[in-house]
Parts: sequence; C-alpha cells; structure tokens
Amino acid sequence: MTMVPAEGGPTTGPTVLRMLLGAQLRRLRESSGVTREGAGWEIRSSESKISRMELGRVGFKERDVADLLTLYGVTDEHERDALLKLARDANSPGWWHRYGDVLPSWFQSYLGLEAAAALIRSYEVQFVPGLLQTPEYARAVVLLGHGTAGPGEIDRRVALRMQRQQLLHRENPPQLWAVVDEAALRRPIGGTEVMRGQLTALIEATKSPHIRLQVIPFAAGGHAAAGGAFTILRFGDQELPDIVYIEQLTSAIYLDKRDDLDYYAVAMERLCVEAEPPERTAEILDRLLDDTYPV
Repeated sequence: MTMVPAEGGPTTGPTVLRMLLGAQLRRLRESSGVTREGAGWEIRSSESKISRMELGRVGFKERDVADLLTLYGVTDEHERDALLKLARDANSPGWWHRYGDVLPSWFQSYLGLEAAAALIRSYEVQFVPGLLQTPEYARAVVLLGHGTAGPGEIDRRVALRMQRQQLLHRENPPQLWAVVDEAALRRPIGGTEVMRGQLTALIEATKSPHIRLQVIPFAAGGHAAAGGAFTILRFGDQELPDIVYIEQLTSAIYLDKRDDLDYYAVAMERLCVEAEPPERTAEILDRLLDDTYPV
C-alpha cells in the first residue's frame, strides 16, 4: 500500500487531506471485505456517514479512524500512526478560516480544492476569472453582489480574493487554463479605468508559463458551454478524481461522477478548439484596450 504523506505544505490543505484519507480508508475497507454498513456499525454511525468519510466530505474523529483501522486489520504501528496523523492534519483549518465571517461554507470547500489542484481549467462568461482579477476589478465585482455591505466587509471580501491568487505565485503553482468569453472582457465592470487596468493585467498574465488564457469571440456563435461558467479541478495524486465546480448565486454544485466529468471535459475541449489560440490572446486584449477602453 502506498502511503500518503501527512505533512501539510504550500500545496496541501485540509480538504484534499480529507479526500486522501477517505480514499485510503475506502481501499482498506474493500480489501478487508467489510461493507459500509459494517464499518458504520463499528464506529456507532451509519453507512451514509462512512460514504461521506470516504469521499472526504466530513471531518474525521481520530477515535473513529483508529477503530476503522483495527476493523480493517491494520496493525502495523507505522502505518497506523501515519494515517492517524493524516486525520489530525485533515481537521486543521485552512488559511481561509479567518475569513469565515464573509465566506459561505459551500465556497470554503472550493477553496480547499483549488489550493490543492495541479490543474485548474475554467470557463467564464460574465467575469474575468477570480484568480486573475485586479484588486480594483475584484472590488467592483464584490459591490455588484454586496452593494449594501459596509466598507470593512467589502475590504475583507476583496482581500480574500487577493489571498486566493497567492497560489499562482508559490514555488510550485498549479497550471491555470482559462477560457474567457468576449462578453466578459467587453462588460465595463467598474468603468473604463478599471477595465484598462484589468486587461493590462491579463496581458501580463499571458507571459507566465503556468497560465494559459484563451478568448472565445462573439464570432464563434453558439458553443458547447452555452449553459454557463464552470471549473474543472485536477489533482496531482492519481487516487483523487477530477471535480467539476459550478457556482450558483447562493450555493454550488460539485460533480465527481465519471459521466459528468466526461461531459464537462468534452465541453472544455471543444471550447478550447473554438476559442482563439493562446498565442493570439495578448493581441486580442491589446485591440480591446484600443477599441473598447481608449484613454
């Protein structure tokens, strides 16, 4: 059995640690021939609780993990200690915990996944991707949804978005591949000056080797992702499935079933083909600066 390191680091957060531990526990349960119902009975819980644990969607009690390891016949002290440490680390709060006053629980899950992803592929139709927004543009976007909030809350929401972007500047950043609808670039969020700053920042971002940005023009007509924005997250550990994230006004959908993943993967591939190639992005943004947001 391949052990997963329990040490947290710049690319590891509690969300992905829960997913990794859940995957380990599922493999141990299946190899020992124990049913989810049997495992649930062992920890004085239910089959559905075991299912949520194995998917990494709940926190772990160290006692429950220890009892399950005993049930699954894991007696090696080194292996037990490593998995129990993983359980402890998985319950540690992420950096976003301090923004809990302005952060809905359904988005906290996404931040954990985003921080752990090796590849982030997104399609945006209304806004510039959050990971590429300037502070001024981010503030304008925040004001659209929280216009009645006080200045302090607005500042914290913008700070949260800027903190997210730090993952693109760490030592081993994820690959970001974003396809942006031309409509998002022509929509004057915050006014001309804000948009000029945002498009200039996007031009600069295209120079980064780990960022690929494409624009899908109006001329492309209808396309495979007409239903709206979505993000596909891929992780470095092969034990973890891709996850599709779809944000709504007051909640979000997380998809990890193979049929759903295949559907969105095909849609993303078609988008990338229908969009202008990445090497033309800077030229397109320059033209938008001159034509749509002149000085």
